[in-house]
Amino acid sequence: MQAKLLIEKKRNGESLSNEEINFLIENFVSGDIPDYQFSALLMAIYFRGMNKSEIFALTEAMLNSGKRVNLRHLPVPPIDKHSTGGVGDKVSLILAPLVAAAGVPVPMMSGRGLGHSGGTLDKLESIPNFRTALSLDEFVEELEKINVAMIGQTDEIVPADRKIYALRDSTATVQSLPLIVSSIMSKKIAEGAQGLVLDVKTGRGAFLSELDESLELAINLISVGKKFGVRTTAYVTAMDQPLGNAVGNWLETKEAIDALKGDSPADLLEVTLTLSAEMVVLAGIESNFQSAKKKLIQLLESGKALEKFIELTAYQGGDVSVIEKPEKYPASKHRYAYRSQKKGVITKIDAYKIGMLSNQLGAGRNKVTDIIDPTAGIVFFKKEGDEVGKNDAIAELHYSKQMDESFLQRLMDDAIEVAEDEQRFEAKKLIIKYVSENGEIAEPDLS
Repeated sequence: MQAKLLIEKKRNGESLSNEEINFLIENFVSGDIPDYQFSALLMAIYFRGMNKSEIFALTEAMLNSGKRVNLRHLPVPPIDKHSTGGVGDKVSLILAPLVAAAGVPVPMMSGRGLGHSGGTLDKLESIPNFRTALSLDEFVEELEKINVAMIGQTDEIVPADRKIYALRDSTATVQSLPLIVSSIMSKKIAEGAQGLVLDVKTGRGAFLSELDESLELAINLISVGKKFGVRTTAYVTAMDQPLGNAVGNWLETKEAIDALKGDSPADLLEVTLTLSAEMVVLAGIESNFQSAKKKLIQLLESGKALEKFIELTAYQGGDVSVIEKPEKYPASKHRYAYRSQKKGVITKIDAYKIGMLSNQLGAGRNKVTDIIDPTAGIVFFKKEGDEVGKNDAIAELHYSKQMDESFLQRLMDDAIEVAEDEQRFEAKKLIIKYVSENGEIAEPDLS
């Protein structure tokens, strides 16, 4: 086989066989296919797509590029959760210890943030000394001892994905459905999860902004999960405005800690409980969504979920004192209060623009090697649908670099709309659709 001929085949819209896909992945990982040729293949896939058989073969080839974790010996099936990314999405920090406290092993391998969305690892590493670089042996041992582990992708897990993603990022081929599906599912299957709950975002701040695109992604992810024996379901959730009130690594971590202490914004709590309850049902701990949700609320109210997060932090070397007393955490050098210019109702907080502004404040990165400021970000006092008076504070910006306040004012003005006529605002559903293990789309029953 020749890489050039296979690239030409995909460029012309033909399907690649399992053997051809295996050849391409194996030889790219080994270095026998150079970056420039594989970049051409990625662009051909971006424009021509892949059918289901090709997606299955690509996922399997990537999966087989590294080791697979075996967690079958755990007494309860391990269940993970994956979000397609959003602004202010700190759900994993609450969900993982909460679900673990309910008796479900949570093997969570997460990523770092790029562009406008923050990564779970960055949030965890805002806790001083928190170790996310654990070996696979340490990962399994932690799950056996405390029922939860939150780590980064190791060198042993799907090395093909790391190499391919670096090229996707630099060749503008990130937003390709076959490449997204194979990237997500190869890692989730490799980590040993027997069940997976997906949070597929849609809206202004989402990776895929249109609902039909998000549903197509969910259905494809679920079909791959089914093919490889991982029970997979999905919720499609709104990402038009930031989730919760905080955007930025430590600010979001603090909000997650507050949520574990019983003080959570309503939207953050709703998404967290919905995904967590689905995980508990998939694991067989509870028989239905309603009883699972009730159990999880009790674990939050009793402090058991917070205890599990403290246990997790201590196990991975983190400074527990900042969880017990978040006020001791160093603050950013500067704060700027963004105020409403008129009386009215907030009709729009553009999640994408807020995410990009948070990046500029120092909370994010545009390439993997960028250094982030854990204290930088934005805290909202008001959200969409809230009434504001003239000069009322809508948000506070936290940063330590030198920035012009008039510049920050203009960027916030561009991201936020306040209408004097409150009739212009229509509240949007937060949990939009549910997709079952069989790929059936339904209205979510959250009662």
